[in-house]
Parts: sequence; C-alpha cells; structure tokens
Amino acid sequence: MYNLHLTPEQLEFRDTVRDFVEAEIKPAALHPDRLQPFEKPLLADLIDKAAQMGLRTFTLSEETGGAGADGLTACIVMEELGAGDVDLATVLGQTSALARTLFDRLMSSGQRQRFLSKFVEDDRYHLAFAGRDPGAGAGWCYHRPLAADDGPIPSAVKQGNDWVINGTLPFVANATVAKLFVVQARAGTKGVATLLVPRDAPGLTVREPLKAVGESIRWHHGAGAGVTFKDCKVAADHLLGKEGANPFAQGADAARGVTQLAAINLGLGRAAYEAAVDYAKIRRQGGRNIIEHQAIGTKLAECAIKLELARGMIWKAAWLLDHPEAVADRSVSELPFHVIARVYTAEAVNEVALLAAECFGAMGVMRDMPLQKYVHDSMVFLHNDDADGAAKLAVAEAVAGYQRPAAAA
Repeated sequence: MYNLHLTPEQLEFRDTVRDFVEAEIKPAALHPDRLQPFEKPLLADLIDKAAQMGLRTFTLSEETGGAGADGLTACIVMEELGAGDVDLATVLGQTSALARTLFDRLMSSGQRQRFLSKFVEDDRYHLAFAGRDPGAGAGWCYHRPLAADDGPIPSAVKQGNDWVINGTLPFVANATVAKLFVVQARAGTKGVATLLVPRDAPGLTVREPLKAVGESIRWHHGAGAGVTFKDCKVAADHLLGKEGANPFAQGADAARGVTQLAAINLGLGRAAYEAAVDYAKIRRQGGRNIIEHQAIGTKLAECAIKLELARGMIWKAAWLLDHPEAVADRSVSELPFHVIARVYTAEAVNEVALLAAECFGAMGVMRDMPLQKYVHDSMVFLHNDDADGAAKLAVAEAVAGYQRPAAAA
C-alpha cells in the first residue's frame, strides 16, 4: 500500500546524500566566484565523486550491479542532489534513469555483455538519449493525432553488417559527458531504428556546448550540446529492439524521467526556502529578527505549503509508476500524475524562489548571492517543454477520456 513511512534503506540514501550535499556540493556550487559569472562550470569532480558513491548506478537491479532503487527512492535522491546543484543532479538523473531502462529492460544479453561492465566500472561513463520521448508535444496537438515528426532526426541505412547514421541534432542532454548514446533514427519506410552508439564511434561529433554571453544565459540544465552524425557506423547488433519498433513507445520510462526532474526541481525550491529561513533567523529589523515579522512569516509559510504539496504529488506519481495495479483496480484515477507533479512543481518552485528572494530584500538580486541563481534555475524548469502551459493539456485530455490514435506515418 501507499505508505509515507520511508524504509531504512530510503532513509539511509536520503541522509547520506544530504550530508554529501551539505559538506561538499553546496560550498562549491554557491561559492561567490562561481555565482558571479553567467557561465557556471559543471562540477565535474563532484559528479565523479557522486558516481563513486553509487549515485550513477543506484537504479540498476542488484543483478546488474546496482542497488535496485525504485522510483520513489530515485526521487528522494534526486531531490537531495537538486538542493545542492541542479546541473550536477540533472547529469546523474539522466544517466541513472536511462541505465535502468537499458540494462534491466531493453538490451539483449549480448548487448548487456558488451556494455554493462564498462558502464558499472567507469565512474565517468554517462548515458544520453538522442531521440523523441513518446507523447512529446502532445499538448500542441490537443484532441488531435500527433503530427508527423518534422523536427530534426538522423537517418540510418543498413549497409551490410553495419548501420550508417547521418544527421544533426541541435541538443542532446548529457551529450558532453556521455560515453554511450541511444540514438533514434529514421530507417527508410520501416519507421525508427534505435541504435546504441558509443562515444568513440567513427563519424560521431559532439559540438561545443552553447556558452552564456552577456545577458544571454543557457536555458537548460545539465551538460547538453548538439550532436552530428556523418557516415557514423555501428554494428548491426547495436540495434535496440526490433527495426521499425520504438522500444520506448510505452512511455513509462519517459514518465519516470519526468518525475525525477520534478524531484530535482523540488530540491532547488527547498534550497531557496532553507536559505530564506536561515537568513530570516539572523537578519534583525525593528528590534527583532525578521522571521518574527508577519510579512516574512507569511512568505515562508507559503513556501512551506507549496513545497510539501509538490513533494506529496511527486511521491505519489513515483509510487504509481512502480505500482500500476493501483490504477488498474481503480484505486487511483487514470490521470497522468507524472505530468501533474512536474507542472505543479515547476510553478510552485518558481513562486517559492521569488518569495525567498523577497525575504533577502536587495541582497536577493546580487550576483554573488545564491538567490539570483535559484530564481534563474526555477525559470528554466518552469519553461521547459514538459512543464509549460501546453503540458497541462495532457491532463485535460485524460479528464475528457480522449484516446489519441496512432501517430501519422
């Protein structure tokens, strides 16, 4: 049954990661020298250290070298990492979520034998998904079939014992750190071919990531960049699943990733809130600490309420993804709870970040203070494709009972 009592293992995960964040990630992420520039370097050394703690592989089953963490545990860990640094958390979240899907569900035994040991043994072995999530853009096709994908997607042609890939993708999450790419490409009239492409495959080029210039700031989290394939060859047995079939089509894997992103977002909001509480306890005005002022107390209460509601929805969404029988037996409605969690959290955390900044007064906008970063990071989450206004229409379709027909060929 759905239970708010965390297991001893979940509590150990949470407390261990929280201690790591407080002792090592936050001091580096919030150092004034890092906060002032618009371009903030990826905390690569700390990502390595987190990987050494098992936070890159913890969602793998025990049989494949992980800890067998379920969706709720993953969200608990991602919230703690997000409270430290959203870019670090996003890199680890992308890899850990995709690892579970690949190594425990989709890979053949031969593919697992080829790639699993490399992944488990190399702390810098990250994963990237270069494809289209099922249902992406559904909000823009409200009560209509999904439009044919006119966006950039590589093509793949079978030549003898190889697949040859050509094309360019303008942005792939984790591209700059990934050592294995999952690439979806058009395969002639047979639909999509999903291919495992190692970083060192001939013909694969990862572009330099976009840099922040002046007031132009990167509007994404993590370590993304463009990727180009020029006569890129991989062996025929690098095909994931069957040619023409999308192994990610069921959507549950993408939903897990969405829920984990919501948890990272929640961690960001909690960090902003906790910073405001700490400051309000020491800032004196009118003969007493400002946390005793009604105006500040109201702002902090609003923050606490929004964060608790967001956490409750994230935990519920994560639990339901691990227990779909609760929907099947009508214990819970068929609403897309991962979308609800993601959208609500994005809106709530943005409001929390702004309220927290107000508690600091003029200091809240200073570039060497963390609140300006928290506000910016919350805006990125708010305007992300899976949390923008159109995403709510997926909930509206579920309310109406709309069943989308198959996408156009």
